[in-house]
Amino acid sequence: MEIHLNRVDYIQVGVTSQKTMRLLPALGKKATQKVAVADHDGILTCFGMKKGEAVPVFKTLPGQKIARMDLGGAAGTPQEKIFVCSGSQVRGFTKKGKQFLTFDANLTESINAMHVSGADLFVCASYIYNHYCDCKDQDYYLSGDKINDITCLSSENLTRLVPVLACQDRVLRVLQGSELAYDIEVPGPPSVLEQYTKDGGEEILYGTTDGKIGLVQIDESSAATKWEIDNDKKKGGILCIDTHDIIGDGVNDILVGRDDGTVEVYGFDSTNGPTLRFEHVLSESVTSIQGGCVGKESYDEVLTATYTGWVTGLTTEPQKAEAGPGDEVRMSKETQSKVEALRAELEQLQVKVLQGREQYQQTSQSSTAVSAVPIFSINDKFTLCQDDASYSLTLEVQTAIDNLLLQSDVPIDLLDVDKNSAVVSFSECDSEQPNGNFLLATYRCQANTTRLELKVRSIEGQYGTLQAYITPRLQPKTCQVRQYQIKPLSLHQRTHSIDQDRPMNRLSLVGQFSFAEIHSWVVFCLPEVPEKTPAGESITFYFHNTFLGTQLEATYCKGEGHFRSDNISTISILSDVLSKEATKRKINLNISYDIDDDSVSHTLKMIHPKLEYQLLLARKVQLIDALKELQVHEGNADFLIPEYRDILDDSTNLLEEYKKQPAHLERLYGMITDLFIDKFKFKGQNVKTKVSSLLEILDNYDLNSLLDFFNEA
Repeated sequence: MEIHLNRVDYIQVGVTSQKTMRLLPALGKKATQKVAVADHDGILTCFGMKKGEAVPVFKTLPGQKIARMDLGGAAGTPQEKIFVCSGSQVRGFTKKGKQFLTFDANLTESINAMHVSGADLFVCASYIYNHYCDCKDQDYYLSGDKINDITCLSSENLTRLVPVLACQDRVLRVLQGSELAYDIEVPGPPSVLEQYTKDGGEEILYGTTDGKIGLVQIDESSAATKWEIDNDKKKGGILCIDTHDIIGDGVNDILVGRDDGTVEVYGFDSTNGPTLRFEHVLSESVTSIQGGCVGKESYDEVLTATYTGWVTGLTTEPQKAEAGPGDEVRMSKETQSKVEALRAELEQLQVKVLQGREQYQQTSQSSTAVSAVPIFSINDKFTLCQDDASYSLTLEVQTAIDNLLLQSDVPIDLLDVDKNSAVVSFSECDSEQPNGNFLLATYRCQANTTRLELKVRSIEGQYGTLQAYITPRLQPKTCQVRQYQIKPLSLHQRTHSIDQDRPMNRLSLVGQFSFAEIHSWVVFCLPEVPEKTPAGESITFYFHNTFLGTQLEATYCKGEGHFRSDNISTISILSDVLSKEATKRKINLNISYDIDDDSVSHTLKMIHPKLEYQLLLARKVQLIDALKELQVHEGNADFLIPEYRDILDDSTNLLEEYKKQPAHLERLYGMITDLFIDKFKFKGQNVKTKVSSLLEILDNYDLNSLLDFFNEA
């Protein structure tokens, strides 16, 4: 059953963080609910709707940026007390706006996740979890990776409160007091947690930064995954989840908000899994989502808050449009008066802007005038996409973007993004210079673009910095710079386990270095490693290469480190970078290798299907122009063999795919060449003179002749 929801914009507040908008409980069964929303200006706004107008209930004074909001109250009573956290402080307000609590958690870092349950307060800041009861310290836990969200389960079947942390290392950690009870592996870094039933229960919904959703049933000692929804359509990461019966079939539906502006409603059929029932795309990321009744009694809606502070409803109430004579749509009196009020407000604002501009011109000409740089906030994300082994750079600004300059001191490819409407132009670079540029690209944005998504692909072994210079449409012209590190093993991604049966090469380091020092080197080399030195004596991390599918195991402690991989090139890159880092700190390293020759043919066999596919694609693309010419010349394509007819029919898709993957073939050639050089480097031989023969074999590619060349060389 499909549902139809109509969009209504209510109010705009300042820039908002994740999970900072909540609906207060309704007083009657079908009555409208008040909305509480908090922003980066530190203002908490509570409003309700009357006759289609947003009427403020209360508004607090500006202060420190508010990072999270939760609702609480005594057990068994309506949860209508509003709790907000800013910095390391938690404040509580009644539904009328009276402040009744100020509690300082005395944390060195700002609170980024919070949950309130009766007299219990759970807060998290980066790696630290704290539990307070009646504002008294109860439990403390130091997590192995950053904590993104927290929730706490309580039900009749559980003998205690069960806190659950969503951690960046693709794990949900279930706590018991100050100890870890157990952890649950999830398919991506979890960004948000939500209880499936709001009045208690043992089921938790999670959303990940790479757009996957799942439901886990949690017990005190174990957990079971009920279902998972993959992100096949490559939509944005999940920022917020809520449950509400919007369809009206008596079963809670799942409401999802993503960082690319997608709002989704999933309903349940007779089958176990959820199915998508409704989708709407907003122009900016959805930071909070709630289900309830806001605009009009008896009409449920999906309420969202976006990054720039718009509170928008998707309501089940039908849009009023009366068809009159000649089928002209007449506006109701209520809508007409609304439009007139908006026009009057717009005229007032235009007058204000003109006055402000005149005032600015006058003062700017005086000798004592100082030009103030306008401050604007940027929401940016630089993440590795597993599916196509590329990095996605998402930039979102609270005002329209004028242009964006990308500068990189390492070779990277810019890939095509369908959603991106900006015009890109490239400048010539002189990469031969010391500190020279490998990439200079400018994106000119269309009017009202507040969000840009770009894709880049790096080369492993080449590391440096990618810089983005963002200029919004503001006067006076101002620009902010954001930097992103391209790491030596940039295409590796953390994983929970690896295949131990593959032929593995080993790199061992022994030297006078501390645990913190070798950890900092691993952080420098590999993405997704927590910057904080792990607790304990030693640590093991597993990675897989998103481009080739090869793997890496890193185990290290004070004074020694062991790295195992089925790809010799990975070992070679690690060896070069780690010895360079140790030399910088004047640490003497004893490096030893254990090379398995079978690993080379194993890696070549892993590259084979990709290379074969790309060569076939390149050949097909080369034929398209000639086939089209023949078709025009002959009048039709019936005389061609079926294979050529298929190429003609599919030419648009083939060209699009080829365009989306620039230099893909060169990348694969480069990897095979590196593999060849690295294989013999560890044997103490220089084979660079034979590279031209290798390239000849690649041009007439055949896996067996390539394997023979590697063995005979």
